[in-house]
Amino acid sequence: VIRAPPMAKSVSSATGSAHSIASGRISFALGLLGPCVTYDTACSAALSANHAGLRAIQMNECVSGLVSGVSLMLLPGMSISFGTAGMTSPNGKCHTFDKRADGYCRAEACCSFALRTNDVKGAVTLPVLGSAVRQDGKSASRTAPSGAAQAGLLHAALADAATMAEEVGTAEAHGTGTGLG
Repeated sequence: VIRAPPMAKSVSSATGSAHSIASGRISFALGLLGPCVTYDTACSAALSANHAGLRAIQMNECVSGLVSGVSLMLLPGMSISFGTAGMTSPNGKCHTFDKRADGYCRAEACCSFALRTNDVKGAVTLPVLGSAVRQDGKSASRTAPSGAAQAGLLHAALADAATMAEEVGTAEAHGTGTGLG
């Protein structure tokens, strides 16, 4: 039997275990204004946050934004659940875009970047021309993407960027490490 320590009943414990509190505390500590939201959309959380930050700037809700993506594996429950569901690689090797793919490997990561409307001298900048976020709707299974929905997402992002597909110089792909992915 695991017993909760006395601190588990404290205000700090209650607020420290809620994802929504983290973004609010960071905004408070840095004196940030504008929308402050936590996204938990699995693999697309940082991209969804970037999309919202870009829209907030475009809608004049703020003039700049801080987007951060953090994935920490502090407790084993989620890893055990994904392993039980057959989503993770049994040999711990992810063979993305490979016929040997047999599941993905969980990992921790953290990144942050600033969105702003104008260039700052000497700053490294990367223009964001367009953005789109979608849900696949019904598909074959929880982990099977809808090809039509994915194509719709790409068309929406290209339209938002007023760009033709052949003009794209860099692409990022999400490979699940599964045969289907």
